Amino acid sequence: MTEEELSTLYRRYIACLNGQDWPNLGVFVDDDVHHNGRPIGLSGYREMLERDFSEIPDLHFEIQLLIVDAQSVASRLRFHCTPRGNFLGLQVNGKKVLFTENVFYAFNNGKIAEVWSIIDKLAIEAQL
Repeated sequence: MTEEELSTLYRRYIACLNGQDWPNLGVFVDDDVHHNGRPIGLSGYREMLERDFSEIPDLHFEIQLLIVDAQSVASRLRFHCTPRGNFLGLQVNGKKVLFTENVFYAFNNGKIAEVWSIIDKLAIEAQL
């Protein structure tokens, strides 16, 4: 896969997330996907995303930075959203917060096989 093709695929994946198009998640994510070193599979990955959208109804993934090579993607995602109640162990309780996530993806056969994610929790804490 070329870098341009992988970039397009990743942008389509983000559109899938923003559209909550869960039946098509498997187009982008491998059945045996790992998240932060844990094997969670496609169903676990979908459950995690559905929970995120349930806890953050206005969740929207915005690509701020995208770096692509033949089999990998590095992205800085921006979120300006309103988590309900407890989020990442913080009592956000419906306050609008702005934060970023640095996330790295390894692809295998055109699908996301590994995800490593770091959310800027300190940015959220500073706003509470």
